[in-house]
Amino acid sequence: MIKKFITLIFISLGLGFLSRGVGLNLYQAVAISIFSMSILGTLFFWDFRLSFAFLGVSILLIFKVIDLENFIKFSSLEVILFLVGMMVLIGLLKDAGVFAWIVGWILRIRNLTARKFVIFISLISAGLACAVDEVTSIVFIVAAVFEICDYFEVNPTPFLIISVLATNVGSGGTALGNPIGILIASKSGLTFEDFIINALPLTIVCLVLIIILVFFWFRKEIKQLDANIKNLGANDVLINLISVPPDKDLKISLVVFGITLFFIALHHRLEVLWNLPANTLLLIIPLISSGCVMIWKYRKARIYIEKNVEWWTLLFFLFLFSQAGALKYSGATDVLAQKLVAWTKNSPFLLITVILWISAIGSSVLDNVVLVAVFIPIIQSLGISRIDNLWWALLFGGCLGGNITLIGSTANIVALGILEKEKNIRVSFMQWFKVGLVSSVIVISVVWVWLIFISRP
Repeated sequence: MIKKFITLIFISLGLGFLSRGVGLNLYQAVAISIFSMSILGTLFFWDFRLSFAFLGVSILLIFKVIDLENFIKFSSLEVILFLVGMMVLIGLLKDAGVFAWIVGWILRIRNLTARKFVIFISLISAGLACAVDEVTSIVFIVAAVFEICDYFEVNPTPFLIISVLATNVGSGGTALGNPIGILIASKSGLTFEDFIINALPLTIVCLVLIIILVFFWFRKEIKQLDANIKNLGANDVLINLISVPPDKDLKISLVVFGITLFFIALHHRLEVLWNLPANTLLLIIPLISSGCVMIWKYRKARIYIEKNVEWWTLLFFLFLFSQAGALKYSGATDVLAQKLVAWTKNSPFLLITVILWISAIGSSVLDNVVLVAVFIPIIQSLGISRIDNLWWALLFGGCLGGNITLIGSTANIVALGILEKEKNIRVSFMQWFKVGLVSSVIVISVVWVWLIFISRP
C-alpha cells in the first residue's frame, strides 16, 4: 500500500511539473496535479476514493484554484438531485416487486430453446438498463439466469457474462441507463429525445452484434443448454419461474414510473412551451415523482432516502465534478483543448477517434464517470461545429468500454460478486478479457464508423 501511495504522489506531482513545462500556469498545474491524485487514488485505493475526493477539493480551495461559489457551480448538483429522485423511484419499484414481475413475465416463453433464452435475456438486460440503470438491471437479471441455469443444470457463468455485456451496451441507449448519460445531457444541452433519436438506434445495432458474437463464442455452452432443455423439458420451469402477482401496489408503482418516463421523454417540448431553461424538467421530474412517492409511502420514506439512495457514490460524483470544474475554471482544459485541436487540426475524424477510443480504453480500468468528468470541460472548450458527435463518442466510449475488463463497469463487479457469493465461481481476468475485448472492439468500431459517417458535412 505504501508503494502505491508513493507512486500516486510521484505521478501526480510529475504531471503538475510536466504541465508547467508545456506552458500552463501555477493554478492550472495544481488543478491537474490534484485531479490526477483523485483519479489515481480511485484507481489504486478504491475503498478510499471518497477520502481522496474530499482531500482534493480541500486542497484546491486552500490554494485558491477554485472558490466556494464555483465549487458549488461545478458540482453539478442538478445531476445529483436527478439521481436521488431516480434512486427513490427504483427503491419503490424494488419494494413492489416490479423487476421480478417483469423478468418472470417476459421469460414465460413457449417452446424455450437456448438461443431464445440468450436472445430474451439479452433484450431484457439491455431494455431494463435503458429504463432504469445498469446496476438495478443486472441484479434482477442475475437472479433469473441462476434460476434457469439451476433448473437445467448448466454453468451460469457464460449466460451471466452475456447478460452483463448486453446490460453495458443497453446503458447507452437513453439518458437514464448510466450516470454518464444524464451528466452528458445536462452539460451538452442534449435532450431525452436526442438520445432516443441518435443513441438508441445505434445501441440496438450494437446489441444485435453482441448477440451474434455470443452465439458463436459460447456455442458449446448454448448447445449444452439446448440438450438439457430437451431432456428435462421447459414447461415446468416456466410455470414455476419467478412469479409476483400484480397486486395494487405493483400496478400503482408501474403507473408512477410510466408517467415519470413519459414526462421525461417530453421534457424538451414542455420546456419550450413553458419557456423554461433547457433540461429543467428533465432534472426535476424525478424529484416530483419521488416526492409524491414519499407522501404515498410515508412510512417507508426515510428508508427510501437512507437505504436506496447511494449517498457514498453521489458524494463522490459531486466532489469529482467540482474537481473537473476546477480544471475548467483555472483554464487548464482550454489549454488542453487548444492542443488537442492543434494536434488533430480540428478534424472531426481525428477528434471523434481520439475521444471515442480513449474514453473506451480508460473506462475499461477506471470508473466511466471519472473519464467523462475529465472530457466534458475539454469538449466544451473546443468550440467547433457538429460537436454533438463528440458527445455521442464520449457516451458510447464510456458505456461500451466497460465490457473490456471485468472491472470496467459497476454492473460487471456486481454480477461477478453475486456469482462468487452464490455459486462459489470465480471468473478469471483472461476468461472475461477475451470475450470482452473482442466484443468491445467490434461494437466500438461500428460506433466509430457511424459517427464518422454522420459527421461528414
